[in-house]
Amino acid sequence: MKTILALVLSTSVLVWPCTSAAQAPATKTATTHSANSVNGEVLEIKNVDSYTYMRLKTPGGETWAAVTKADIKNGAQVTIENAMVMNNFESKSLKKTFDTIVFGTLGASGKQILSAHSNVNANVNANVNANTKVDAKVDAKLDSAPIKVPKATGANARTIGELYEKSAALKDKSVEIRGKVVKYNTGIMGKNWVHLQDGSGSSANGTHDLLVTTSGQTKPGDVVTVQGVLHTNKDFGAGYSYKVLIEDATLKP
Repeated sequence: MKTILALVLSTSVLVWPCTSAAQAPATKTATTHSANSVNGEVLEIKNVDSYTYMRLKTPGGETWAAVTKADIKNGAQVTIENAMVMNNFESKSLKKTFDTIVFGTLGASGKQILSAHSNVNANVNANVNANTKVDAKVDAKLDSAPIKVPKATGANARTIGELYEKSAALKDKSVEIRGKVVKYNTGIMGKNWVHLQDGSGSSANGTHDLLVTTSGQTKPGDVVTVQGVLHTNKDFGAGYSYKVLIEDATLKP
């Protein structure tokens, strides 16, 4: 509940109108949706090993989106959260290249709840809302607490501040970081996205926060050790550009 309702990436979503289920348009036409999500009716579904691709009818036109594989039916009303725009994305399973496609997570509030869950009663919803408010208070307390995590040990151990300061020298090299999970989003482009802080770096210039992508699982508030290769100047599109990050990392307590 906390992961789904409290940890939504804030972004503007850009998508392209589609002329048919099987053919991408020859030109790009961007449509602006809600700042946090894409809402629409499912017109078509294509399932592959890891993803469910959906052609959606939204107030701004038809769009393509993809989420971690889910049991979704045609006609369902869905919300795609944690939206991330990918350009020139090739789906080898579908043998199709999308000029632009939105990846994200299937929301769990409002009309996107599938028909099997449509009869949840008002008392349950009231409890959910109450729990969400409690979670928000916990998050606020967590975010306001000073973060100070001891540096990892070993030859490749670095602080987050050091990764930014020495990014050119450390590029494509194995590093080990220990930090506190301050944000955790699942199912983005098939990976879990983890933001770590250890108290080093500067919040003023954004060198205090490190993005890590991993298949491992964690949760906000956990202190974890991350092992992986440092990459620099990675641009995922839609404003998601990172000076440093660790991709496909290994997590351990």
